[in-house]
Amino acid sequence: MARHIFITGGVVSSLGKGLMAASLAALLQARGFKVRIRKFDPYLNVDPGTMSPYQHGEVYVTDDGAETDLDLGHYERFTGVSAHQGDNITSGRIYRDIIAKERRGDYLGATVQVIPHVTDAIKQFAQADTDDLDFVLCEIGGTVGDIESLPFIEALRQLRNELGREQTCFVHVTLVPYIAAAGELKTKPTQHSVRELTGLGIQPDVLLCRCERPLPESDRAKIALFCNVRREAVIPALDAPNIYSVPVQYHAEGLDAEVLHHFGMSTPAPVLTRWSDIVDRYQNPEGEVTIGVVGKYVGLPDAYKSLNEALVHGGMANRVKVHINWIDAEIFEREDDSEIAALLEPMHGILVPGGFGERGTEGKIASVRFARERQVPFFGICLGMQMACIEGARAAGIANASSTEFGQTDEPVVGIITEWMSKDGLQKRADGGDLGGTMRVGAYPAMLSANSHVAAIYGANQISERHRHRYEVNGAYREALEGNGLMFSGMSPDGLLPEIVERPDHPWFVGVQFHPELKSKPFDPHPLFAKFIEAAVRQARLV
Repeated sequence: MARHIFITGGVVSSLGKGLMAASLAALLQARGFKVRIRKFDPYLNVDPGTMSPYQHGEVYVTDDGAETDLDLGHYERFTGVSAHQGDNITSGRIYRDIIAKERRGDYLGATVQVIPHVTDAIKQFAQADTDDLDFVLCEIGGTVGDIESLPFIEALRQLRNELGREQTCFVHVTLVPYIAAAGELKTKPTQHSVRELTGLGIQPDVLLCRCERPLPESDRAKIALFCNVRREAVIPALDAPNIYSVPVQYHAEGLDAEVLHHFGMSTPAPVLTRWSDIVDRYQNPEGEVTIGVVGKYVGLPDAYKSLNEALVHGGMANRVKVHINWIDAEIFEREDDSEIAALLEPMHGILVPGGFGERGTEGKIASVRFARERQVPFFGICLGMQMACIEGARAAGIANASSTEFGQTDEPVVGIITEWMSKDGLQKRADGGDLGGTMRVGAYPAMLSANSHVAAIYGANQISERHRHRYEVNGAYREALEGNGLMFSGMSPDGLLPEIVERPDHPWFVGVQFHPELKSKPFDPHPLFAKFIEAAVRQARLV
C-alpha cells in the first residue's frame, strides 16, 4: 500500500512547495522507491487552460492531454515520471463532476454537501491508481487558512484518520523571515501558521522552514517546542543558487531521512551523482551564449517556465551558460529595421515561443525575418512556427499572408483546425465554440523526412511530442513555401498537418508546431534544445 506525503504551505504563497515536492520525490527515488506527485488546486477553474499566463504562469501539458498547473513540470523534470490526467485536480473540476452527478440523480435524492461529497471526491483522487507505488506526494495549492482550500485540508484530515499515522506524513512549508532592523530571524510566523493548521485538525510531522539566513539551533529548538515536532523535523531551507541544487541541499539538511524516520523506514543513503553532475554543469560552464526570446508574456518569467528550463538544459548539454534576453515582441512593431537589428544583433540565437492572439505577432514576424536574412540560429515553437511560415510566405511574394486567428484574411497561411485524428479517433471542434478543452492537446506522432535536419537531430523518422494549439499551418501553401526554401520536414501520419518546418540552406532554422520544452529534463535535455544551443555556440564564435 502506498504511503502518502501531504505538502501544505503557510504564511505566504510562492514558498516553493512545488520544488520541495519535486526534490523530496527525487530523493526518495534516488533511494530506490517508486514515486508519483499530485497537485490539488483550490481555484474554481476546471483547469488552467483558459487562464491568462499573467494569472497562473504557463499551462503544462501531459501526454494524455491534461492542461495542468506548472508545478507538474517541476515534478516531471525532477523525477522523469510522466504526469497524467489524474495528477492535477481543481475545485472547479470536483464541483463540476459532483453537480453533473446530482443532475443525473446519482445521489438518489440525498442532500449534496461539502462533507462528505466533496471531501470524498478529494480522497478518491489522492488514492487513485497508487497500488504499484511506494510513495504518493500530494501538494495542496495556496496557503493554509485560505477559504478555498478548507475542503482539501478537511479531506486530508480524514485520510490521516482512515489510513493511520504510519501511512501518512504531513510536511508543512513555512517562512522564517529575517528582520533587518532587529538583526534576527523571527519564528512567530511559523508558530502561527502551524497553529492555524492544527486548528483545522492536522498536526504537521515535518516543518520545512524557508529562510534567507542560516537557522540557529536555538531557533530550530524553539520552533520544535512550540510546534510540537522533533527538533530533527525542523528542516532549514535556505535560498539555493539554482533549482537543481535543491535536492542535494535538502538531503544535506536531512529532509528525506526525517520523512523516512516518520514512517519507521531506513534505507541506504541515496545516490546523488546524477544531481551532482547537473549542478556541476550548471555552475561551472565552459562558455556562454545569449538567446533572444521574442514573446508576448515576457513580463512574467513563469509564463515560459518550461521553455526557460529547456534552454538551461540545452546549455548543460553543451556545458555553456545560457543568458536569456526576454524581448517584448510589441517593441519591434514600433521600431524600424535598423533598430530591430540593433536589438537582435547581439543574440547568438533567436527563439519565438508559443502564444495566443494577434498582439505582438508582427514583431515576431520581424524577428523571424531578421534570423532568416542574417543567418542567425532560429527556433520557432507553436505560434513561432506559424510566424515562420507567414514570414516565409511573405518572402515568397504573398504579401497579405496571415492567420485567421487574427481576423479575416485572403491568404490564410494559418487557419483554425476543426477536425484531426487522435488515438481516440476523429476529433471535431466548432469554430467559435468554448475555449476550454477544445484544442489539439497532448501527445501526437509525427513522421520526419529521412533527409531532414530534424531527423538527424532526433536520430529517428517517427517521434511523439506534446501539442497545445487551435490553429494549424495550411497545407495548401506548402508548394509556395517550399519553393522559397522552407521545407516541410515533419508531418502528421496522415500527411495532412504540418508538424515541423526547416530551412536546409540556413545554419539552424527549425519551427515546430508542438512544445518540445515540455519533455526536456536536466538529466535528459531535449535534442532540439541541445542542438539549438550548439548552433548558438557556433554563432558566438563567429561574432
